[in-house]
Amino acid sequence: MSRICLFPGTFDPITKGHIDVIERAVSLFDKLVIGIGSNSSKQPMYSEEQRTGWIKDIFRHDPRIEVAVYSGLTVEYCREIKAAYILRGIRYISDFEYEKAIADMNRMLAPDIETIFLTCSPLYSTISSTLVRDVIRNGGNAAMFLPPEVVAGLKAD
Repeated sequence: MSRICLFPGTFDPITKGHIDVIERAVSLFDKLVIGIGSNSSKQPMYSEEQRTGWIKDIFRHDPRIEVAVYSGLTVEYCREIKAAYILRGIRYISDFEYEKAIADMNRMLAPDIETIFLTCSPLYSTISSTLVRDVIRNGGNAAMFLPPEVVAGLKAD
């Protein structure tokens, strides 16, 4: 049986913190799907096409990593792609409390799908997409928080 994992999020934009978690997690699975969740309650700064393009570009040399856009319940999308695992990155204890509640709900909805928490490296623990968007919106240089592919994409816009 193939070990497929979904790493869901908005990735608006994908940061070095996300990359850290993905690069450390990918060896645990046969395939890691980075799932860009389409959330009607959030208005993203970057289009699904931009985010998908950046992620494809970043991981273009690793066939174990795929990217997809999905909507609806994460556990239902896991079933669709035959993922038995959900990956969540944790920066601080507050992240864990929030993520644990979601994991518990997912476990009640789909007991066969396991959530795995991976803490990010201390170097990246302060980076969040929300803070990075604030830096960008206010004209600051966010390059130190972003992979080069995203920085190049932002300069091209």
